[in-house]
Amino acid sequence: MVDESVQDPTEPRAVNVAHAWERAYWARRFMVPVEQVEAAVAEVGDEPARVAAHLGRDWPGHEPAT
Repeated sequence: MVDESVQDPTEPRAVNVAHAWERAYWARRFMVPVEQVEAAVAEVGDEPARVAAHLGRDWPGHEPAT
């Protein structure tokens, strides 16, 4: 069983949308258009789990390495 309260140190701690390449990364990561990522960050902040929930996506959205 995986303890979900422990954050994976390889996962980003914030959804940064300051640069085009970062916006593109998050759009691919959440599988949504860049504009939706920007709107989600504006509405709920930059915490990845909150942005993912706002977009209806799981966070981190993949199985952790074992």
